[in-house]
Amino acid sequence: MKKEDLGYNKQLEKFKTENNLSDLETGRVIAEHKERYIVKTIKGDFEAEITGNMRFTAKSREDFPAVGDWVALAIYEPEFAIIHKIFPRCSIIKRQAVGHSGEVQIIAANIDYALLIQAVDRDFNINRLERYLTICHSSRVNPVIILTKTDLINEEAIAGICNSIKVRVKDIPVIAISNETQHGYDELKKIMVKGKTYCMLGSSGVGKSTLLNNLSGKHVMNTDTISNSTNKGRHITSHRELIILANGALLIDNPGMREVGIADTADGLETTFDEIISLSNNCKYKDCTHTGEAGCAVLEALEKGELDSGTYDNYLKMEREKAHFQSTIAERRKKEKILGKILKDYHKLDVKKRRN
Repeated sequence: MKKEDLGYNKQLEKFKTENNLSDLETGRVIAEHKERYIVKTIKGDFEAEITGNMRFTAKSREDFPAVGDWVALAIYEPEFAIIHKIFPRCSIIKRQAVGHSGEVQIIAANIDYALLIQAVDRDFNINRLERYLTICHSSRVNPVIILTKTDLINEEAIAGICNSIKVRVKDIPVIAISNETQHGYDELKKIMVKGKTYCMLGSSGVGKSTLLNNLSGKHVMNTDTISNSTNKGRHITSHRELIILANGALLIDNPGMREVGIADTADGLETTFDEIISLSNNCKYKDCTHTGEAGCAVLEALEKGELDSGTYDNYLKMEREKAHFQSTIAERRKKEKILGKILKDYHKLDVKKRRN
């Protein structure tokens, strides 16, 4: 196996040379287990930890390795290594950390395509789909919508779901498949290219693990049935992992996500809701909130039926969420600055006392 088979390129090699990392091994993080990482190299797979300096200087979770990252590591003994450097990321998929306001959770790094997976029998939700799209657009990752479990409903119902997507989502590929019959797999496999990295995003029970097993041609991830009591999927995938498929494509499986909080997505929202952004250019006021102002082109289009009401409501909801997230970050940074000044002043005072 060559590094290029894992997605290595000239830009990464240039960074390695310019930063004097030639004495270290280069590898890609394929799994993470509570700040211990599995890194795949041309010499094999190694369990790895980061250096103490990387841990000490990290300002946020984004400064730690994530699945999909390229890293420089030193191998000290068979199957164990220390990560010294994270290579620059070409993309990073992230969301608001669940239960931690104003913090970010990294889903995966260096992704070319995100497979947005929803089951047509019960999981399909266009609002959630727009959330995934916003995350992808913010991350500059190409989205592909995958509808699973098509064997459980008739063709007319499938067509209805596809049409509802086309009303609110423009120019994004939609592929309908069945994990049981593998109908639609030929179309899906056409986009799976050797050396490119794909990340699956979706709720529990939508068939991600079964899809991975079918694409790889072997049993890679455990699967389970839907819970009879809740009609929701059980969490089978417990961690993120990068798998090399038979055709050489690289696919990352993720635990199911019940909450998809957007984070740092100004560009993402503008791309997902480009119709609203385009209409807003004709609003009477530049700071129009599109909620009640006179001369609002967005509200006018909504009243005329030219703008889908579901799209409008979801846009306002995510705009409020984005504003709250950004204000939370700003408030936390303000507190950190004040605390830093207090500690700095205390240190100066302590030095003066010791001199006297």
